[in-house]
Amino acid sequence: MHVLVTGAAGFIGSFVTQRLLDRGDTVTGFDNLNGYYDPGLKQARLTRLGASKGFDFIRGDLVDAAALRRVFQERKPQRVIHLAAQAGVRHSLSHPEDYVQSNLVGTANVLECCRQAEVEHLTYASTSSVYGLNRRMPFSTHDPADHPAQFYAATKRATELMAHSYSHLFKLPTTGLRFFTVYGPWGRPDMVFSIFTRAILAGRPIQVFNFGKHTRDFIYIEDMADGIVRAHDREALPDPKFDPMSPQAQSSSAPWRLYNFGTGAPVPLMRYLEVLENCLGRKAEIELLPMQTGDVPDTAADTDDLVRDLGFKPSTSVEVGMDRFVRWYRDYYKV
Repeated sequence: MHVLVTGAAGFIGSFVTQRLLDRGDTVTGFDNLNGYYDPGLKQARLTRLGASKGFDFIRGDLVDAAALRRVFQERKPQRVIHLAAQAGVRHSLSHPEDYVQSNLVGTANVLECCRQAEVEHLTYASTSSVYGLNRRMPFSTHDPADHPAQFYAATKRATELMAHSYSHLFKLPTTGLRFFTVYGPWGRPDMVFSIFTRAILAGRPIQVFNFGKHTRDFIYIEDMADGIVRAHDREALPDPKFDPMSPQAQSSSAPWRLYNFGTGAPVPLMRYLEVLENCLGRKAEIELLPMQTGDVPDTAADTDDLVRDLGFKPSTSVEVGMDRFVRWYRDYYKV
């Protein structure tokens, strides 16, 4: 199968691309390699992918509709995994325009190209942040997600609704994946464990918000990539039980689906920090602070649908995943 992966140079995108290549698919990667974080890390991920047969890469921006159309016309992908986006909750507080362009305009261009090219299935990234002010745990795709706590979440929720409109109007099968917090080797430098690791190794204090009382549903990157490919393989279908008089939030009479991508087993952030300290062989100097604007105290994924429909359940323990991350970090950054 020929698959187009947007955001192929990203953390999740590079692992998904490698998983597809390992099983013999042909993959066209598309990424703008922007400077939100170190482009050198993105290029290093691409270098790893370039060693695999069946991979080619196109540098371009999703906002450039004409360039994206050319990719579809020339490469003729059968399916698309759309992972490119402007990430980061904090950045959205000061640069909302970046999220409008990348997440809204970019996704609209992907949807339209998929429609015109009659793509078999579009799988795209959403986020657990869409649950926002909802405090009913665990977060379920069956519950409404209409109270985002920051603009990043609002744009990702909008992409779910945009996808639904295309699924309804044009019968384009779309599957949205609400990612919980992912970690592991090749992770972004602005993510929490990279920040903690960098500070601990440098002997600097780390800032822990909400006075350390957060719990988080973290999922290891290789588990995440496996699940995404499974979702990509399972084309979204209309729900035969969908009742328009009592509509469910996660399915539709259109070929449209939503899934949570987490472990379903949240862990206190301080426990993750303890494991990280053990892997580094150093204790952290901790500065406890109030919760940040736009943050939420806890996340936990209801993964029942994921297990039932995709047979997918993450299996990597915190101890194993963190050890792999630290080994990669030391090797890549020569620490």
